[in-house]
Amino acid sequence: MREPERVTCDLPDADATAALGGALARALCAEAPGHAFLVLDGDLGAGKTTLARGFLAALGVAGAVRSPTYTLLESYEAAGRPVHHLDWYRLGGWDDLENLGFRDLQTAPNWLLVEWPERVPEVAAAADLAVRLRHAPAGPAAGRCAELVAGTAAGRRLLRRLAADSGLG
Repeated sequence: MREPERVTCDLPDADATAALGGALARALCAEAPGHAFLVLDGDLGAGKTTLARGFLAALGVAGAVRSPTYTLLESYEAAGRPVHHLDWYRLGGWDDLENLGFRDLQTAPNWLLVEWPERVPEVAAAADLAVRLRHAPAGPAAGRCAELVAGTAAGRRLLRRLAADSGLG
């Protein structure tokens, strides 16, 4: 059986977007106990931070989950591992990532959630999974849709688990 490389789903509201984040977290717990690199792509207001909040809440992070828009990096301890939520919107390229210590984050046993991956596409291309959030064709009032695309074998295993556990696909 070939593992899925792409899964799509409708997200009618913010709760559905957060639920997708939670489903991703549970799938990662089962499939990627070590390192995982996920990129969250989408226009302003598409739900990237909402998805990250749902992801972290499913891992037991209590309290406010701040967007890393100004800090560039917010770190959490969740499910027995570090989870780093990064925002690359204000970055100019690899040099800025080096200043954040991203090379060390890439090799450590942790999970990375990166918003605005298109700012450093050569690094984002190595992601295990890309989550592309878009406004539904009828406009923002109609909700959003998500396309999850595996970039690695680990990403394909994650998508297979997500599809099996959540009925997506």
